[in-house]
Amino acid sequence: PGSKTTKNSVCLCVCLCVCLCVCVCVCVCVRELECSVQMSSQSDSPAVVDSDGGSGVQGDAEGDEFVMTPWEVSGIVDYDKLIQRFGSTPIDQQLLDRIEKATGKPLHPFLKRGIFFSHRDLNVLLDAYEKGEKFYLYTGRGPSSDSLHLGHLIPFMFTKYLQDAFDVPLVIQLTDDEKFLWKDLTIDKAHELAFQNAKDIIAIGFNPAKTFI
Repeated sequence: PGSKTTKNSVCLCVCLCVCLCVCVCVCVCVRELECSVQMSSQSDSPAVVDSDGGSGVQGDAEGDEFVMTPWEVSGIVDYDKLIQRFGSTPIDQQLLDRIEKATGKPLHPFLKRGIFFSHRDLNVLLDAYEKGEKFYLYTGRGPSSDSLHLGHLIPFMFTKYLQDAFDVPLVIQLTDDEKFLWKDLTIDKAHELAFQNAKDIIAIGFNPAKTFI
């Protein structure tokens, strides 16, 4: 696909924790969904910060301006510029071939179709995996509603692929205490929502012997 498109994006972060206390944070950028993006420190374009403290990126060239925050995506998004500012690396065919060879499993459609198009440190994780080093997946959910919508499910769907492909343990944190502190929720209500969200997460089909919520 071209470097410019009007479609939105999202960034999915999954921590892959390698044994011996090495933690690799893999960030995969996904096309066609809304996202929160922070610029790298090298960027010469201003970040967008709103009254709620959310940050994002915006273009700086005439006719090439775009804004991307957790609440707004507008303008013509330049994905090459977005990758540069976010400090990630494009997922190329060589990396895709390496993932398929290392796991012995078909690529996830998100990878195969180029919907996930950028990463951070996935090559480092593959280096460790190819050396026989063990790791586990770590992700989570902040329970603020009684069910998950499609946007919530995207990271968990891809995390299931990672668990199946690499045959590794998975830790899922439900941050009900965070939602109690930052949302208009009682601790009992936040705890209740965490249990409801856990049901949706379990229904995705993670390996029960290797998944810890």
